[in-house]
Amino acid sequence: MNDTSLENTYVLIMAGGVGSRFWPKSRNSFPKQFIDIMGMGKSLLQLTYERFLHVCSKDNIYILSNEQYSDLVSTQLPDLPLANIIAEPSRNNTAPCIAYASFKIRQLNPDARIVVAPSDHLILNEPVFLEKINQALSFIGEQDALVTLGITPTRPDTGYGYINYEKAEVEGLHKVIRFLEKPNLEKAQEFVASGDYLWNAGIFIWSAKAILSALAIHSPSIYNLFEKGEDVYNTPEEGSFIQDNYPLSENISIDYAIMEKAENVYTIPGDFGWSDLGTWASLYDVVEKDEHNNAFSGHTLNFSETTNCMIQIPKDKVAVIKGLDNFIVVDDGKVLLIYPKANEQEIKEVSKAIVIDCGESFA
Repeated sequence: MNDTSLENTYVLIMAGGVGSRFWPKSRNSFPKQFIDIMGMGKSLLQLTYERFLHVCSKDNIYILSNEQYSDLVSTQLPDLPLANIIAEPSRNNTAPCIAYASFKIRQLNPDARIVVAPSDHLILNEPVFLEKINQALSFIGEQDALVTLGITPTRPDTGYGYINYEKAEVEGLHKVIRFLEKPNLEKAQEFVASGDYLWNAGIFIWSAKAILSALAIHSPSIYNLFEKGEDVYNTPEEGSFIQDNYPLSENISIDYAIMEKAENVYTIPGDFGWSDLGTWASLYDVVEKDEHNNAFSGHTLNFSETTNCMIQIPKDKVAVIKGLDNFIVVDDGKVLLIYPKANEQEIKEVSKAIVIDCGESFA
């Protein structure tokens, strides 16, 4: 990409989620994107930020998060300009925050091209990932298109949404036929066997003009709400406008608001070692394991006859474990979780019950 393209490229990193399926390690006050969940010495947010420094300058990277996390973002990303932390005053899902940021960026640069990406995903093959991003950026520079990166499925996973796409391609991109929500196992098996479906990774590439046009057509209430602030974006009056108006926006994801309705949606199939790290089991799948298939971090553990377990223990604590198979063991110092991996989808609801019984400090 030439220098002009780089100047016109912006990245929105979505960092407002709670990550409740990683409870008790991930809490409302310190969710998973801020945790060194991989044991690499850097949080998922820091890894994501560094990855996108290969796409554009730090001045063009924006972090979209809830206002309660503004200090965490600035602490973990000290080189990021403070003005590039977009703090949402309420949790209204992804469509409103993307709309807000897109109006803000268009006001700065009408020719802006925007990449939207989660802050808490794992990318093992960054060169291939960046190649796909640049391919999409080139395409949207010439086409009125909304592009999503699709992941070539490796198994019939029921935890992901799917993208049904046409085999015909234009410059390596494929027209999207439809998006499908998380299927049952039988459907997921059909999708993978057909070769016509990709996993939906929630990584989007479009121009500011294209996404705002799509919002005007398919989500006019959100578009009209944020259009009222066009004269105040990037001025001292922006903060008060957002405080007053943002909570009034519809609570809806960008997938429902735009991607499932628009006709100019394309996808790029990719295989770059992606995981959404949505659950303890998904983390277990990608981390290093010992000879008994245990993945552990923390203090040296004393365990025997223990296999296929995900174990995280504080560095100042010794754990003695015997006879467990296929369990999640997480001790965050305040909460100890010992739970079958096969039932990990229940953890989100378990955490809610603990909060009701024991108080918000356990959320």
